[in-house]
Amino acid sequence: MNKFWIILGHTYMTRIKTKSFIITTLLSLLLIIGLVNIQSIIDMFSNDKADQIVVIDDSNELFEPLNELVEQSNEKVELTSYNGTVEEAKQAVQNEEYKAFINLSINKKQLPEATYYANNVSETGNQLFIEQQLQQLKVSYATEQAEIDAATLAEINAPVSFQTVALDKTAKTDEELNQARGIVYVMMFVLYMAVIMYGNMIATDVATEKSSRVMEILISSASPVTHMFAKIIGIALLGLTQIGLLLVVGYTQIRSKQDELTEGVFTYFGIGDMSISIYVYAIVFFILGYLLYGTLAAMLGSLVSRIEDAQQLIMPMTFLIMIAFFIAIYGLSMPESSLVQITSFIPFFSPIIMFLRVGMLDIPVWEVALSIGILVATIVLLALLGAKVYKGGVLMYGRSSSLKDFKKAIALSKKE
Repeated sequence: MNKFWIILGHTYMTRIKTKSFIITTLLSLLLIIGLVNIQSIIDMFSNDKADQIVVIDDSNELFEPLNELVEQSNEKVELTSYNGTVEEAKQAVQNEEYKAFINLSINKKQLPEATYYANNVSETGNQLFIEQQLQQLKVSYATEQAEIDAATLAEINAPVSFQTVALDKTAKTDEELNQARGIVYVMMFVLYMAVIMYGNMIATDVATEKSSRVMEILISSASPVTHMFAKIIGIALLGLTQIGLLLVVGYTQIRSKQDELTEGVFTYFGIGDMSISIYVYAIVFFILGYLLYGTLAAMLGSLVSRIEDAQQLIMPMTFLIMIAFFIAIYGLSMPESSLVQITSFIPFFSPIIMFLRVGMLDIPVWEVALSIGILVATIVLLALLGAKVYKGGVLMYGRSSSLKDFKKAIALSKKE
């Protein structure tokens, strides 16, 4: 047991001091801080001065109502009537005296139309804004021509009253479903990134030790099984350290900006109002999912002795977690589909898919227990098989990038 902790501690301390770990952690922390403070950053670099747009109104009746609509909005746009010719207005825009130039007129149907001139039409913000205001003017003109009462038109355009009511008393409300989607999103991305990053780290770590012949010394002092699980758990602790730092910094930043982040995506997620059982399930499925893929990564990494080969051999594992991720994306809008139900019991998919169902549906406890039981049994079987493959695989040297080497690794493990 002491050897297990020695290997675990060595794996953890070696990895936590690497430049790649430090740099990725710092960049992730900066990304979180940047996302939480994105509005402040945008405001810092934005120009408070309103964009000056000149207008030539050939109709002599559109400028005033259009200007009123613009002034009532919160957009930083200021319209100015231009007394010169169209060509002079174009030249003024080219000389960057104004942001843009609008030529207003009324067509044969007695409806507003406009031509927008700017040096660069790729900046669509002002264009779309002016177009929206003109659309309102067009509706107003068309309403008057058709002699339709404004109140009647407003009633016609008002959103239809549409409510959803779940007849099943145990079914989740729309608000609860939105909150569930929030934590499911977080769980999906965290587990996906953990498998991609730390699974790859386990495989390459084993391959690196084999390439330096350190493995022969390690397995002579500790059993391959001890070495394999010490490495898996050591890198798991490394991942928890990194994820923990990100969560603490993210939570602190969100709390400090709580009043500013009451709208948009944070309201949609509503993670803070979820039941404590959801968080428990999140932890359980995350740990089991990591152990499953971590064991698989260590087993695959033991078959190769070069980092390049390790990258190639763990591709099937990467595809598995990607498939689970895409099914989960589909399941967020259709959690009761047959595909989601079936895949929630397949161990390589269940850490994400079954958790999605738990979060968004009221499913029987026995289904969750069965999924967890199958997942645990798969981890045990994979660990037993992985121990044999690892035991023989660490003694295999030379180029190897084929899953056919499983048989060779198991044969070598029997000779030891």
